[in-house]
Amino acid sequence: MAQPADEWHDLGPTEELKRQPLRQITIGRLTIALSYADGQFGAVSGVCNHAAGPLGNGHLDGEFIICPWHNYKYHRVKGHGEPGFEEDQVPQHALKEENGRLLVSAQPVVRRHKPAHDPHPLERKLERVLGPIRVLGISTTNMDRANPRYSTSEALLQTALDHAADKLDAETRMLRLTDLRFRHCEGYYSKSAHACTWPCSITQMDPEDQMEAVYEGIVFWGDVILVATPIRWGNASSLYYKMAERLNCVQNQITLRNRVLLRNKVAAFVITGGQDNVQAVAGQMLTFFGELGCAFPQFPFIGHSRGWTAEDMEVNVEVVRESQELHDGARELVDRSVRMARVLLDTDACPERVTRAGRKASGMATQG
Repeated sequence: MAQPADEWHDLGPTEELKRQPLRQITIGRLTIALSYADGQFGAVSGVCNHAAGPLGNGHLDGEFIICPWHNYKYHRVKGHGEPGFEEDQVPQHALKEENGRLLVSAQPVVRRHKPAHDPHPLERKLERVLGPIRVLGISTTNMDRANPRYSTSEALLQTALDHAADKLDAETRMLRLTDLRFRHCEGYYSKSAHACTWPCSITQMDPEDQMEAVYEGIVFWGDVILVATPIRWGNASSLYYKMAERLNCVQNQITLRNRVLLRNKVAAFVITGGQDNVQAVAGQMLTFFGELGCAFPQFPFIGHSRGWTAEDMEVNVEVVRESQELHDGARELVDRSVRMARVLLDTDACPERVTRAGRKASGMATQG
């Protein structure tokens, strides 16, 4: 039998409910963010307009509830957005007290309203524009650009890009992470898989965050993603990991929606260091870009190291600068990558959806 539209739900003893400033209450299909402050209860929908975050699990800032996922604010009694965003409205629900117990109406006093806005440019349809193979180089070495130094990894990457443009008729683009100003991952995934959105919530909320250039390059532009890193204490550079953490939103689309954003794309790597650990660094990079959906050419990385005792870095720089073998290796790496990219684009070989062995989906139906 259908429930009356004005049905009242018993939330519990009033005095007990006063002990907690904010809580999330679910009654059937109704979710309420119940608050108590300054002697007054408030009840609004517990579902945030932005990405359905649980408002009742957030915290109060004066008379406003701050969503725990992405920090959107709503008035705890009236449900409207913070000053300047009053049109952003979550439903407001009436409350009443009877016999020492607090009741909430299932029928909202004010209904939900999401202001219309233009979609973010990264929300557009995935579509490869016709044209030559595109090679995106990503240099992850950090330096003071006002006083540049010779970077062995970036030098080999530049050799590969020059070869791709001059000999392979490819379009090329270099992204230097050290030139981009972007925020660290802020752990939305740690709150909920659904809090890690595409595009990244940081990119949506912060117009000065330049991670958008990386998203644009690897998701929409590049067919070959050629990543170069130095070895820092046995690992890829800190800038590489800063980028990788912000790419979680790309992989998370597979988890949430079984949607592969990187299709028919090839990844390959340039790894250099004065000391060793090339294979371990390559292993992480291969695993990570494999989880994003990339394919790899045969022999997908080149590496250089002079071993644990090689502390004379000025010698290492000269070795790389003058090594015909290393620069030829960079050219051959991009040769293999471009050939692989052409095969993938000609055959449309990579799937749009995938069921990954040993990984549990979050809120989606997996497909074989």
